[in-house]
Amino acid sequence: MTLVLVHGNPETDAVWGPLVDVLGRTDVVRLSPPGFGSPLPSGFPATFLAYRDWLEAELESIGGPVDLVGHDWGGCHVVNAVMHRPDLVRSWASDVVGLFDRDYVWHDMAQAFQTPKTGEQLVEMMQHGSLQDRAQQLVAFGIPTDVATSFAAAQGTDMGQAILALYRSARQPALADAGRALENAAARPGLSLSATEDPFVGTDEMRLRAAGRAGARTEVLDGLGHWWMVENPAIGAATLTRFWESLDS
Repeated sequence: MTLVLVHGNPETDAVWGPLVDVLGRTDVVRLSPPGFGSPLPSGFPATFLAYRDWLEAELESIGGPVDLVGHDWGGCHVVNAVMHRPDLVRSWASDVVGLFDRDYVWHDMAQAFQTPKTGEQLVEMMQHGSLQDRAQQLVAFGIPTDVATSFAAAQGTDMGQAILALYRSARQPALADAGRALENAAARPGLSLSATEDPFVGTDEMRLRAAGRAGARTEVLDGLGHWWMVENPAIGAATLTRFWESLDS
């Protein structure tokens, strides 16, 4: 069974490196959404629905059901795709299911991206300075230096354009409206990864409510934050493996 991993913002597929090392699997495909570690094609609108369609096309090209895992915006793309095309996966996992809850309010940085002029200024500030300086800012969030350097190296015009278009397409009530289809995701086994120290993905109540509607079990990653897969990849790998083994049994 192929394992497909999808990352978010402002990341590259390097974010999965420590987790993949612990999993020790050779059947892993890491997909980089356009603009985030891969080129932004001319004319690609970079809306959250465009990324859903992109992910569905990638899964179709792989062929055969997969175990699909998404983090951050990658987790949004996963939930969106499974709500729309559950036939493309055997199972799915996401750490941002709570974003589709009716009461979710975007965090401060997201709201800044969504605001004209303010968003452009924030993107410019993120990309200011040397590669080392930008990487060091990410290291301060607990991201390993090699992973942070990969993120910083991918920053540029494509990522900036993608960030603004993506967040602005998802102004509320856009995600809440999309979340009306959460029950469709229950057609395939799902897992909501709930890192207790992640401040960006809604309250515990929102996460549990959205996961319940999606038919997903919840696994609490106690003491871990937004980048749980690099903070403690062993716990992340054990949690995912336990979920997959339950499907086999």
